[in-house]
Amino acid sequence: MTSKSRQPSQVASDERQPAGTGPAMGAVMVWIEPRKTMLFKAIIESYDNLATLRTEDPARHHLRLCYGIESEAEVMELLAGMADEFSLRRIE
Repeated sequence: MTSKSRQPSQVASDERQPAGTGPAMGAVMVWIEPRKTMLFKAIIESYDNLATLRTEDPARHHLRLCYGIESEAEVMELLAGMADEFSLRRIE
């Protein structure tokens, strides 16, 4: 992994659950190099209870990362740290 960081807007969260509808959740959809998907998943899942990863669009290699809003800063920091190695891009 490289230590270069991206601008926060490139990996900012894209969804929030309305107040009063359960635990506050955030999500971000990203694209990474397809050949690195399994490594990315292994890294994300190595952080117990930080986030879950699912494939949103397999044809386009879009992945959705869901997390508790209280973990948002940690998730964004992790994504920023992995951005260069995985050619990570936020999907609007």
